[in-house]
Amino acid sequence: MGSAFGFALMGMFVRLADDVGGAIPFTQKSFFRNIVAAAVAGVLFWRVYGRVNASPSRVAVVPRNVLALLVWRSLFGTIGIFGNFYALSHIPLGDACMLNKLSPFAAVVASWALLRERVTVRQGIAVVVAFVGAMFVVKPGFALAGETAAALAGLAGGVSAGLAYTCVRRLGILKVEPSFIVLFFSCFSTLVTAPFLVFDYHPMTWAQVATLLGAGIAATAGQFGITAAYRLAQPRELAVYDYTNVVFAALLGFAVFGQVPDCFSWLGIAIIVTMGIFMNRCA
Repeated sequence: MGSAFGFALMGMFVRLADDVGGAIPFTQKSFFRNIVAAAVAGVLFWRVYGRVNASPSRVAVVPRNVLALLVWRSLFGTIGIFGNFYALSHIPLGDACMLNKLSPFAAVVASWALLRERVTVRQGIAVVVAFVGAMFVVKPGFALAGETAAALAGLAGGVSAGLAYTCVRRLGILKVEPSFIVLFFSCFSTLVTAPFLVFDYHPMTWAQVATLLGAGIAATAGQFGITAAYRLAQPRELAVYDYTNVVFAALLGFAVFGQVPDCFSWLGIAIIVTMGIFMNRCA
């Protein structure tokens, strides 16, 4: 849930960035989101790496057989960020959020298909009902006429994020250091977005810089949280809790943007919280 709150804060800052200055390309927003995460993860990994060198009895931080898996995790994660940020910039917020919330489904299905992790009937029902609850909160209008590319980008982003989480789960099973997983992904995404920043940089106000740095800090907290969660638990156990993101987003929308949740939003929040309790008892 801490990860969900971090990503909700990130979404708030990303949305706020366009309100305190001119429109910023999604690639530029992605760069700031990743550069902060890379810096924080680099410091944390160096501290762990130093301790490993000082203690020969400890296992290596990065097993040699996981490079391909790290690349896949980073590729899927980068596509997920691009798809989500592009959708947020071109279609209604509810539609973009709905498409992004396909990631828990993708994670559960991929973990079952690729990692052979069992999904019980009760857990499957809890994930589906939680998704319905999320729809009550975001209330997508499906007004996507003329914005097919943005809708497809959001869809690809949600599915890719789920696949990335499955890779994180596998990396956790292989005992890869969490800070290195975040560092590798953040550096990968930063390098991918850097050329866009060079050739299509949009000047920003100091308020926008501060807002995007806030987005980066919040995303870093969310990234470390979700990396730790998927290392310790299976996607089927975490999927429902991922939907608390929309609960936090609704509350932040009220606190920051004055968006008052209606009765359907409160119903959705109640459904998500109930399914979280139900899932915890099923575990």
